[in-house]
Amino acid sequence: MPCVVCGSDDEVEFSAELMIHFSGLRNIDRPGVLLWPKVLVCLHCGSSRFTVPENELPHLAQSVA
Repeated sequence: MPCVVCGSDDEVEFSAELMIHFSGLRNIDRPGVLLWPKVLVCLHCGSSRFTVPENELPHLAQSVA
């Protein structure tokens, strides 16, 4: 699948560690949610995208509720 930004076929998938923090002062004391998604990086333009693992979606939903 070509890059959605530049159309290049030069994309590589990497393992990543990602901490999602919730914005605003009201969330200053709330812990973030740690994820380990696969990140698809275009080696031509640097555009990157990831999908939150399905088992981590409830943690995010619970944190914003």
